[in-house]
Amino acid sequence: MNIVAFLGSPRIEGNSDILLGEALKAAEGATHEVLTFRLNTMDLKPCQNCGGCDETGICVVNDDMQEITTAIRKADRIILSSPIFFFGLSAQSKIMIDRCQSFWCEKYLLKKNIPAGPNGRKGLLILVGGMKKEVGIQCSEVTAKAFFRTISVPDHETLSFLGVDAKGAISNHPTALNDALEAAKRLLHHGQ
Repeated sequence: MNIVAFLGSPRIEGNSDILLGEALKAAEGATHEVLTFRLNTMDLKPCQNCGGCDETGICVVNDDMQEITTAIRKADRIILSSPIFFFGLSAQSKIMIDRCQSFWCEKYLLKKNIPAGPNGRKGLLILVGGMKKEVGIQCSEVTAKAFFRTISVPDHETLSFLGVDAKGAISNHPTALNDALEAAKRLLHHGQ
């Protein structure tokens, strides 16, 4: 199974990074191929709303998004791990998501879905934020749902943690690491 993971946090070894690492342990020792993109280290320009993908479903901006696009097309499972900033996904996550406008054009204008393949296509959203209000989860979830559906992922689970802010503090949460591992196990075995 092809697993594509996106780290939307700029903070190395931060809470989103730790949770993603824990989730990816579910793929260890199996025949899964895992590809992780650390979005903050990539050359990704924001969507230019230029209309260049309207008729082809292919983005005309030349940067690292081509590598992401190829990986998304091959993926059976997609994981997005992002901090919640100002009640939404991180800018790094949002740039990548906005660049999926080409997939939107392909799916909704050109009427071409990414084939599900024998394992189907499923997703996992991992969110962590310092605030304690649910609105941060709700706003992030709406954007992530649009992302997943646009790239032909019809089903995803959301795992979220609030009130966790300091770098690495998620490691002190009583259930978070195990929750991430178990969510990933469900992701990998769902539909098989």
